[in-house]
Amino acid sequence: MPKLAVIDIGTNSIHMVLADILPDSSYKILDRFKDMTRLGNGAFTARRLSDEAMGRAVGVLKTLVTLARNKGYERIVAVATSAVREANNGGDFVDLVKAQTGVRIRVISGLEEARLIFLGVRHSMSLPDKHTLVVDVGGGSVELIVGTRDGSQQAKSLKLGAIRLSDQYLPKMPPTKAMRKQLDEIVRLTLQEALNLFQVKQFKAVVATSGMAGNLAEIIHLQQTGRPLPQLNLAQVKLKDLRAVEAQLSRSSVKVRLSIPGLDPKRVDTLLPAVVVLRRLLELSSVDEMIVCDKAIREGIIYDFIERHRDGLKAEREIPDVRRRNVIGLARRCRVPEVHSLHVADLALRLFDQTKRLHRLRETERNWLEFAAILHDIGYLINPRQHHKHAYYLIKNSDIGGLTAEEIEMIANIARYHRGAIPTAKHEGYAALSLKMKRTVRILSAILRLADALDRTHFSVVQTVHVKIGQVLTVTARVSGDAGMEIWSASQRADLLEQVLQRQVRFIEVATEEKKS
Repeated sequence: MPKLAVIDIGTNSIHMVLADILPDSSYKILDRFKDMTRLGNGAFTARRLSDEAMGRAVGVLKTLVTLARNKGYERIVAVATSAVREANNGGDFVDLVKAQTGVRIRVISGLEEARLIFLGVRHSMSLPDKHTLVVDVGGGSVELIVGTRDGSQQAKSLKLGAIRLSDQYLPKMPPTKAMRKQLDEIVRLTLQEALNLFQVKQFKAVVATSGMAGNLAEIIHLQQTGRPLPQLNLAQVKLKDLRAVEAQLSRSSVKVRLSIPGLDPKRVDTLLPAVVVLRRLLELSSVDEMIVCDKAIREGIIYDFIERHRDGLKAEREIPDVRRRNVIGLARRCRVPEVHSLHVADLALRLFDQTKRLHRLRETERNWLEFAAILHDIGYLINPRQHHKHAYYLIKNSDIGGLTAEEIEMIANIARYHRGAIPTAKHEGYAALSLKMKRTVRILSAILRLADALDRTHFSVVQTVHVKIGQVLTVTARVSGDAGMEIWSASQRADLLEQVLQRQVRFIEVATEEKKS
């Protein structure tokens, strides 16, 4: 089952989700991790990430990447948002993470962030058929997206993130009346300008994502019922309740805020500006409540990945072995006759398995034989004439994931000798091999020559083979039709196998039950 680790490097926190992608193109979250690193602390004033914040973030990322890989999640997608994209040293941070973890961070634009957020929301809740306004209050930015159940239509990324606003307008707690007024005015003007640019002016609903909105819903529910919120997703928060929490936070010191039931201590200085943004947005939209969605950018990244890699994920499910999958992928790109190639591979493996006590090769060499058989005809892409030599060139110069350079060289040589001259020291590629490797190439190419001959017409007439080892190597071919061409061709190309196994080879043709009837 394909595995995907998604890391979201935000201004306020770093999140990781571990997801298994299911055959129906849905996914299942296996685990979640979060650390409030506050990467963006002071970054929007200084226009750079502090060394301390970068150190914290890199330490967390090293732990998360190690954890993901230890759990078998080698495919890791990491994105960073406003704090990194706006910092003058954001590129230095990206390079540092790459050097320390091997993971390349993708720094996304505000509009791309908005697109991914809406994708996560749309796949996680039933949106109305009329227009919905989705808002995500992050640490550095606020994303506004207008859309319906069919998709997003317009989006804006605003510099109204909670850490940014706290740094710029709320230098102390509780804030003065003048600070609150200045904050409220800048939020109102920025939101109004954005809403004026949207073609749609009325919204059926306002959906809020992010940890800020979720924490507000938890606080309000606890205050009203005395019980924890049973389910965050689809929780409803009324405008009047937002106003009440805003008033409570506005007059509270740090100590008093920390005593508020349900308030996340790590949001003690950022929750107030987040409430101001959400309250103002509801007022300007003429909507008296918001719906909380607990899915956003991370889930959007997963859906986006599935959509972009649908064909590859299907191939991964069908062919779990990465080496075999990449070999078949190369064969398909070179437009080989796939039915013939796979049938030759099957015949070759049967011959390999039934002569094992003579050649004494192992599973590793068996894999090389299969891969060479699948690729033996890719040289036709260049020219049918001497296509075996072209096959050697194509294989040797292809980066086949999961195989070492030495293995690729071996597979190229085996495919090279599926027809034409037998291996000789005059051939440069073969001559460069060690004695042990030369012996392996001779054995495996001899088997491949025979298997290819047994499907000379490409009609899979020889369905299977059985080998009896004695003074003579007897190959019984079970056939479903006229196999005269196949048996003749195999007899002509058995010379190398006779040399390497030191046995004469003879062929017996036996009709299958289908042919007899």
